[in-house]
Amino acid sequence: MPPFYDSLLAKLITYDKTRELAIEKMYQALSETVVQGVKTNIELHKKLLRTDFFTSGKYSINTLTEYIKNN
Repeated sequence: MPPFYDSLLAKLITYDKTRELAIEKMYQALSETVVQGVKTNIELHKKLLRTDFFTSGKYSINTLTEYIKNN
């Protein structure tokens, strides 16, 4: 694959009546997603959906960066 390509393969969006329900829908959708032939960050997103800082909505790019560095 050439180095100058758009790495976005797909965009997955979920919504529901509450943040908690939308997060559960997203986790389920990610669990059912299959992409073959290239590496994805699906597992990272599933882990992030289970963190306290994400579910509370109290996070920033710095919080996410630190989480990724430490996990």
